[in-house]
Amino acid sequence: MKVTINDVAAMAGVSIKTVSRVINNEPSVRPATRKKVMDAVAALNYQPNLAARNLAGTRSYTIAFIYDNPNAYYVIDMQNGILEACKARGYELLIHPSNSKSASVHDELKNLVEHSKVAGLVLTPPFSETAAVIETVKSLNVDYVRIVSAAAAHEDEENCIQVDDSAAAYDITQHLLQLGHKRIGFLCGGEEHVSTHGRLDGYRRALQDAGLPIEDNLILKGEYSFDSGVEGAKALLQSDNPPSAIFASNDEMAAGALFAARLMHIEIPQQLSIVGFEDSPFSRQTWPKLTTAHQPNNEIAKCAAALVLSKARSKGATENGKASKEAGIQREFTPSLVVRDSSGPAPKQ
Repeated sequence: MKVTINDVAAMAGVSIKTVSRVINNEPSVRPATRKKVMDAVAALNYQPNLAARNLAGTRSYTIAFIYDNPNAYYVIDMQNGILEACKARGYELLIHPSNSKSASVHDELKNLVEHSKVAGLVLTPPFSETAAVIETVKSLNVDYVRIVSAAAAHEDEENCIQVDDSAAAYDITQHLLQLGHKRIGFLCGGEEHVSTHGRLDGYRRALQDAGLPIEDNLILKGEYSFDSGVEGAKALLQSDNPPSAIFASNDEMAAGALFAARLMHIEIPQQLSIVGFEDSPFSRQTWPKLTTAHQPNNEIAKCAAALVLSKARSKGATENGKASKEAGIQREFTPSLVVRDSSGPAPKQ
């Protein structure tokens, strides 16, 4: 027989309303009472029906993850991090892929909020960095958190989890400079992503601080994809004066660049160093493994979900006459340099 909320209340010796408050993570329950209820939940293996709870009450217990990203590893890391935060707080996750370039995206977001009854939104790039989308979300009166490159936070910092792409790209470029590389090619990701501009900015600043010229012919436009890395690397390596190192804007592009170098019988890192960004599985599935910047996407996503849920719960608690805040949520992340075998000393001239 299926365990019900009545069974939990009877075992814990409390009212059904108290059990409901504990399961909903409301702040107005004494720790001792909360423990009795949770012990009963564990003993009975009670599984609350979150979908029914959403339909029955005025509060929503679902948040939506909005994304448009071709990198499956990024999406999975984000999804898992958000899901972990949701489960810990008794919420469900609605995963909503969308086309950020579609003219109907604004109507799509409105329909999602109005018809799916979500408590909040987690927005990832490029949605989180598109002014028109942000204005639409603000007009919907729904809690939201944006995962953004630090340069895109501006005046909306209280709703942002920031990633300092520029600082991390500076460190990667400096690593190559310390190995003696003076001509470093740069493969840009999609222009619609602020991270692309942040990573390019870090690359430029490192060259400037080293007293080296910025050669525009070494900076190529592209997309965050394997094929873009292949094409960009071929273009750089077939030029009259090829670079001794290539900095690709993410690991998928770097893996593509490595593939192109292999086709051209170029040894890595003896003849050419290649580095990426994000520390995705691509960086560990190549040979040699890629030097990169570790971006903790799972933890970033967890913090974003915790922040939006804190906002939603605070709103609910305020409506009930009590305030609630979740402290200790990390708001800023700087990816850290991970040195592997794909970067080595610049070849002697």
